[in-house]
Amino acid sequence: MDRITLGNEEFEGRNNAYVLADGDELALVDTGVATDDIRTDLRDGLAKRGYEFADVDDIVLTHFHVDHAGLAGEIQRESDATVYVHEADAPLVEQDEAAVAALEERREALLEEWGLPEDVRAELRSFLADATHLEGPSAEPTPIEDGTVLEVGGTTLETVHAPGHAAGLCCFEIGDGSETSRGGEAADGGSRTGGEAFVGDAVLPVYTPNVGGADVRVERPLERYAETLRTFVDRGYDRVWPGHRDPIEESSERARTILAHHRERSENVLDVLEEHGPADAWTVSAHLFGDLEGIHIVHGPGEAYAHLDHLRHEGVLGYADGEYHLEERPTDLEALV
Repeated sequence: MDRITLGNEEFEGRNNAYVLADGDELALVDTGVATDDIRTDLRDGLAKRGYEFADVDDIVLTHFHVDHAGLAGEIQRESDATVYVHEADAPLVEQDEAAVAALEERREALLEEWGLPEDVRAELRSFLADATHLEGPSAEPTPIEDGTVLEVGGTTLETVHAPGHAAGLCCFEIGDGSETSRGGEAADGGSRTGGEAFVGDAVLPVYTPNVGGADVRVERPLERYAETLRTFVDRGYDRVWPGHRDPIEESSERARTILAHHRERSENVLDVLEEHGPADAWTVSAHLFGDLEGIHIVHGPGEAYAHLDHLRHEGVLGYADGEYHLEERPTDLEALV
């Protein structure tokens, strides 16, 4: 396994494309955005290893976001590679018109529900329209699901569905094809511990992946993401290979740190409502993050919404007339987040 580091000025820091190769068998895990600079980075990285786009047999996508899937369609057209992605994200990688329209409709409905002013929504629409070139041409994906085992680039990968940041986000545990090297129960009947995995944006080394705004299709996004983080703690990987920046040696500890971050953020949300009274997600976001621009126009209130929504379902907050209000402040958030 080898890593090609790709630039990423549009979103959150350096992207990674991972190369799995065994003789004539070649696979990529993620591809980066479809810009000239990144295309050159990826082509040059493969050329240094003796390959080109036409040699790629398989592409494994951790999720549909363009900084991970943007070049998949282009590479597939040159190589006839099989593109694997979770069934929840496959229609968006395919750029299916109905799926794209449903995503946009859901986002617009939530932006209104969250209380974004119309001029701010217009700014976001303009940003998203200008960013369409990052998508590249559509791919024809092969849908996979939790537990799907792939044999690509001479490597066995087992799919572990890890929703939260995206509905179809998946991690891929690296194994040798034996039963004890794959997920689920080990030979002694216990939970798997150790090993390595490609994890996309499920866990990142520097910042915390956005929940709520990064994929508006996810219901109960904070709850889903907390479940994913608990999976990381249970798996106890020795090393994971994220979609951005450098590998993480202590993934369970990193997952615990991110859970603690979300507990602290929930405390901050409660502080806002306690100090300023009932508020919508946009107002809470403004108190938490200040002025926002670009993709953060949806990420900020989306993150606030993820926490507000979770606290409402847990009975901590009430909701009326588009605003959340504090019912009773909990004494222990650890049980809730």
